[in-house]
Amino acid sequence: MTGAPGESMSRGRRFRVLLVLGLLAGLGPFTIDLYLPAFPAVKDTFATTDAMVQLTLSATTLGFALGQLVVGPLSDRVGRRGPLLVATSVHAVASVGVAIAPDIATLLALRVVQGFGAAAGTAVAIAMVRDLFGGRRLTTALSRLALVIGIAPIAAPVIGSWLMGVMEWRGLFWVLAAYAVAVIGLQLLVLRETLPAHLRQPGTRVPLRQQYRAVLTDRVFVGVAIIGASIFGGMFAYLSTSSLLLQEVYGFTPGQFGLVFAICSVAVLCGTQSAGVAANRWGAQWVLAVSTALLIVGATLIVVLDVAGAGVPGLVPPLALFAFAFGLSMPCVQTLALANHSREAGTAASLLGALNMSIAGLVSPIVGLFRVESAVPMGVIMLACGVLATLSLWLVVRPREVPPIE
Repeated sequence: MTGAPGESMSRGRRFRVLLVLGLLAGLGPFTIDLYLPAFPAVKDTFATTDAMVQLTLSATTLGFALGQLVVGPLSDRVGRRGPLLVATSVHAVASVGVAIAPDIATLLALRVVQGFGAAAGTAVAIAMVRDLFGGRRLTTALSRLALVIGIAPIAAPVIGSWLMGVMEWRGLFWVLAAYAVAVIGLQLLVLRETLPAHLRQPGTRVPLRQQYRAVLTDRVFVGVAIIGASIFGGMFAYLSTSSLLLQEVYGFTPGQFGLVFAICSVAVLCGTQSAGVAANRWGAQWVLAVSTALLIVGATLIVVLDVAGAGVPGLVPPLALFAFAFGLSMPCVQTLALANHSREAGTAASLLGALNMSIAGLVSPIVGLFRVESAVPMGVIMLACGVLATLSLWLVVRPREVPPIE
């Protein structure tokens, strides 16, 4: 797409806009994962089970998925800024509610609302990038956004473990409320409406089902959406298990637990920033061919080395490899998913995010069915997700049939 609005921005303006969009996109992952190190403390506070605590993670991803299905299409109809500001405000209020929740049932309900409010950040931020950029510039911009979206799920528990050293678990949700208020302020100061009135799709002109049909009849979109959901599912198998596995099975302190997450965060960082360069040179679909293969290798090593009794030294390197492959995949998934949908960018981004979170929400209780005694159940689920992503790439997306993005 030539003459895209973002092309005329100064470098400083472009940096500020992408920074704020990145912070908005990071609100969801931070909402979901910041309190992972607090699982044992939440369990003790409410005298509940591991499975119930893990269910709070699923509750958030459920709200996140529902929120994206509402906010994304709405932003195609009325513009981006309004839905973004309202949803982020809902998140801030819900965060305060979670911080003072008197029981696990209330916490579960408010986590759904909190996830709903956080959904706009990711879906609308990706749509705004699509509004502003096209072609190779879109891939580069999405790789910057994916840096936050990819690294936040892994960095959030690191920050959470540090915060747990100075506050109880409820304090984490006051931090999330402050984060939401801060990004509301930044939205008002930095972001302008990116979807002009003449490009909006009011319901009287374009029915909602037509918006969804335009996206869901695109074979490439469907294929990369399955890939994105699969790799998110694999990552959530790790995220929902790692706190209990590392702290209760391997006896890690919160600081040591955070160090493992820091290593994986660096791996995601390397992956996301390599993706833009590699995709512009070889094509996003061929980068996915490499990254999905690496997902399978990393997950297989987790299972094999754990069965062999390698312990933590055999766990961390393949986790980092899986995290690198995750980071390498995400910008390519987003680029291919949005390339043909400039007019339905909000709908496409919301479907992509909703599917990611729905699968992630299903993975957490599946992992919770197994007692956390080894890394094998986690590794097997990660492997299954990697295999599904690979099959979708070759059987649905079909890389040889994807035209180059100019």
